[in-house]
Amino acid sequence: MISLRGVVAIILFAILITICFLTYFANFPKKTNVHPVRFMASVAVFGAISAILYTVPIFRINIGLIFPSFLEFHFDEIPAFICGFAYGPFSGICCILIKTAVKLLLNGTHTFFIGELCDFVLSGLFIGLTCLIYKKTKSKKDVALGLVISSLVQTVAAVILNIYVLIPAYAKIIGSDALLAMMNMGGIFHIENVGWSYGLICVLPFNVIKDLIVVVAVLLIHASLGIYLKSKKKTAN
Repeated sequence: MISLRGVVAIILFAILITICFLTYFANFPKKTNVHPVRFMASVAVFGAISAILYTVPIFRINIGLIFPSFLEFHFDEIPAFICGFAYGPFSGICCILIKTAVKLLLNGTHTFFIGELCDFVLSGLFIGLTCLIYKKTKSKKDVALGLVISSLVQTVAAVILNIYVLIPAYAKIIGSDALLAMMNMGGIFHIENVGWSYGLICVLPFNVIKDLIVVVAVLLIHASLGIYLKSKKKTAN
């Protein structure tokens, strides 16, 4: 059963997505082969794939022997990257919006939307910055450069947001002692406090590993798509 907060969140995100699309269409490039309807459908498809990777348990990986049990690897950013490379940074961020809305619809929120907001900010920063760098020249070199720069920026932002936003929010909801106990459930490291100790021992390496996997996957997919498109052009000629 969907909570009232979940319904409100879905409505707010729907309004936000609508505003984003209307803003984009108001400035939709005149000289483009992409029809607005096709653009909208493509973003919706990639957003749906991101939502599946984010919400379906089988696609989330938990390494309880290394990190606390509540930290899970999920790779919903990969479809958003592909969409962003194809249609621009705005479309990739829209995929994350759709994913977040679906997550709230299915699972609701346990952090009064703070966790979802931080997740959206971090993913949007990762994808938006990478696709913005790639948009300048659209070269393979810029894809790799954008991914490296944005992953570093996102990792630093993740540590800061966890220490100054997420952790205080969780501490108020369940209490500092209970939160510290959760942080020490599983994992090979002992967390001494719910501040910088957790941020540097868990958040930092967790995001480095996750971003590394995403970067490698995106580079492989991007290279494969490039080879496929070139072969299609040769066949057409």
